[in-house]
Amino acid sequence: MRARIYQPARTAMQSGTAKTQFWVLEYAPASAREVDPLMGWTSTSDTQTQVRLRFDSREEALAYAASKGIEATVIEPQPRKANIRPRGYGENFATDRRGAWTH
Repeated sequence: MRARIYQPARTAMQSGTAKTQFWVLEYAPASAREVDPLMGWTSTSDTQTQVRLRFDSREEALAYAASKGIEATVIEPQPRKANIRPRGYGENFATDRRGAWTH
């Protein structure tokens, strides 16, 4: 069995880094997906692709894969540049504002 270990990126609906601190072990598909001729749904007979295991660290995920005999590939996360503005949203309501408050 093959699997990949990675740290998930934040979703487009998140501005913070919630739910991105853990590591995920996800199995690679063993068989191709098939289209049901009657309904047109996509299905597969491989149930391992539905399994996603979460770990607190990369080392825990690698240790689990090694103990179960899983060939794992680690995908390192891309560093995220901080997007912190000097005063941010609170500046809109500051009492020491230099200009008129308008939209």
